[in-house]
Formats: sequence, C-alpha cells, structure tokens
Amino acid sequence: MKISIVTAAYNSAATIKDTIDSVLSQDYPDIEYILADGGSKDGTVEILKSYGDRIRWVSEKDSGIYEAMNKAVKMATGHAVGVMGADDFYPDNQVISKVAKAFEDSKADSVYGDLYYVEAEDSNKIVRNWKSGKYDHNRFLNGWMPPHTAFFLTKAAYDTYGLYDTSFRSAGDYELMLRMLYRYKLSSYYIPEVLMKMRVGGKSNASIKNRIKANKEDRRAWEMNGIQPRWYTLYAKPLSKVFQWILK
Repeated sequence: MKISIVTAAYNSAATIKDTIDSVLSQDYPDIEYILADGGSKDGTVEILKSYGDRIRWVSEKDSGIYEAMNKAVKMATGHAVGVMGADDFYPDNQVISKVAKAFEDSKADSVYGDLYYVEAEDSNKIVRNWKSGKYDHNRFLNGWMPPHTAFFLTKAAYDTYGLYDTSFRSAGDYELMLRMLYRYKLSSYYIPEVLMKMRVGGKSNASIKNRIKANKEDRRAWEMNGIQPRWYTLYAKPLSKVFQWILK
C-alpha cells in the first residue's frame, strides 16, 4: 500500500530540510513525497533540487496554501494521503508504518492520531498536547476536530468528495474534515499516539483578530455544507484548545 505525503511550502528554507528528512527517514518502504512550492525566493527551491528524484515537487505562484495542497493531492498516486506543514516533522521513523497498518486492518476511509505543538527554537519542548480521542460522529457538534497534519485520508475520498476549498484562508482544513467525516460520514480509525510534531505559529492562532476571522470561516464551513451546528459548537471549538495547553 503506497502512502502519499504532501506539503505546501513558501519561503521555507529554514525548516523544509527537517521536514523532508523526517519523511525520507521513515521505515515504511512505499512512500511518495510531493511538495508544492509557491515560488519561493529564499533558497527553498535549491533545497528541493538537492534531493534529486527522492521527492516530487513543483514551484510556481499560487493563491495560497489550499491551492498548493490541491496541486500536491492531485499529483498523489497513493492509497491514502497525509498532509504535513513545511515546518512539521514526525516524532519517529515508524509513523507511516503505523498509519499503513491501520488502513490495512481497519479498511477505514481515514486514519488520524495525536499531535504535539513544540517550540520553534527548541523542538524538544512541548507547548501544547492535542490528544484527539476516538471518533464519534457527534463530536463535531461539540467543537471537536482531528489535527489536520495527523489526519490521513484515502485518495478515493478526495476524488469522490472533492479537494480543499480555496475560498478559505485558514479553515479549509476544518471544512474538508467536516465535509468528509460529518457530512458524508466516512469512516475513521484513531491511533492513540502522537503522529506529528508542529512548530508553534499557525496562522489561525497568531492573534485574536485572526482567531475571530477563523471562527467566521468555521461557521461558513457548516453553512456551505448545508448542516447545522448546535448553538455552542463554534464557541466550544476554540475553547477546547485550552485543555490542550493544560494537558501538555
């Protein structure tokens, strides 16, 4: 079973090598790694070139992260696709082996796990612990979502139900998972382990202003899918992150 990993990058020279090496060091034998770069000018492209045919990549101007991810997903040929940011990395070299086994054993449409946020300067220091827990259809109503970069979805699901909606600026990942798991009720399997480490500094959490914008996009994600959240759903979503700091 081939597993495809995709990354959207832009001016990521400071961290992209760690990300690529994290994928290439995995012990699973059948991995396809694809990067969509937005036309970086900081040396990112030179780093991509240095890996030769060990990775697939494209570098051209795009409208943002979701267009870049769509490009990479379209190029993917694996049974399932996992997304990782240009400054993310796996906690060990057995993550993809565990994910592939979970797909094989469960026959699920998606697989997900937990995530650590770590300090940008010291990746060994955990600042936030995103412990997902087992999936239940109604958990979305309580503000739940799986961590996007610890979420793997079959290519067939993308082909059938669509890619990322590029009209979103920060909640395209939430909309996609809401659409796949809640609207279309695709099956999911939870691996109770940390599958990704993410350096702090996500766009939607960068400021209160950005958090308000993200909340509006969350609301639009429900509306465009023709589904109704509970009155507290979109308040519970950011509040649930408080416990991720407590549990670190």
